[in-house]
Amino acid sequence: MGDWQPSASFDVLRLRARLNATVRAFFAQRDVVEVETPVMSMAGNSDPNIASFHLEFSGRTDGAPRTRWLRTSPEYPLKRLLAAGFGDCYELGRVFRDGEAGGRHNPEFTMLEWYRLGWDHTRLVDETAALVRAALALVGRTATLSRITYHDLYRERLGIDPASASEAQLRAALGDVVIDPAGLTRDDWLDLLMTHRLQPSFDPDELLAVYDYPASQCALARIRAGEPPVAERFELYLGPLELANGYHELADAAEQGARFERDRSVRRGRGDIEPPRDERLLHALSAGFPACAGVALGMDRLMMAMLRTGRIADVLAFDFARA
Repeated sequence: MGDWQPSASFDVLRLRARLNATVRAFFAQRDVVEVETPVMSMAGNSDPNIASFHLEFSGRTDGAPRTRWLRTSPEYPLKRLLAAGFGDCYELGRVFRDGEAGGRHNPEFTMLEWYRLGWDHTRLVDETAALVRAALALVGRTATLSRITYHDLYRERLGIDPASASEAQLRAALGDVVIDPAGLTRDDWLDLLMTHRLQPSFDPDELLAVYDYPASQCALARIRAGEPPVAERFELYLGPLELANGYHELADAAEQGARFERDRSVRRGRGDIEPPRDERLLHALSAGFPACAGVALGMDRLMMAMLRTGRIADVLAFDFARA
């Protein structure tokens, strides 16, 4: 076959090795310990917007399920380590998401995820930005850091209030972007405004931290009471590329279980597969989960941002088409 050669240049592959070394040195200086957790699990990710790969194990299981799920992030086992008392830790490894392949996505990619005890999401923004700046220094670049709340971002740049705008107003704000509205929720329209109207205008030399999301987009974050209530969550962008997604982590097992069930209900309504929920995570939360903040950063996205490329194939030894 003619496409046996790597999709990334040798120089890029060497840069990736230097980036990995930089990450490990960064955390070693801060006493954050590298760990490894399972890639296969009996539980899957319930998020309705993320599809998991699964496989069948043919060996002895002693009554456990043969179906195992490839991780979409190392979040659940890392949180079990935190609940057990391990302390600040990170993992740098491969994760897998079904149905995500294209110019900016690969079904298997590298994720960096870490947790800081006693921190909230706003403090973690600074450390995440410091890590990205260390990465940019490898290619002779730097970037300023700006912060803005989700509410202020939409109000200042689109002239709409994301908490009170109607779906019709959100759709109108998309302008000439044509989207099939079938099955879309209010949060879907807000996400489309982010990806189609806001992100393309972000300064390529600015790190932008968007924080305090709508409570309906809480994922695994705490919700802070207010009018309106907000999810204590942030996303970090470098130019139009989203690099990281962080939370002031939810520690309430009952609330986490309820969120799992809401996710499963959405999946059921769509006719999607319902991966088993992670009961071990819920038991870990019940046992006493420490106050902490955590963040996941896409290493391939970071490489793309460092090199100013819009093609994920440019930073992978072999992309999905050549795997």
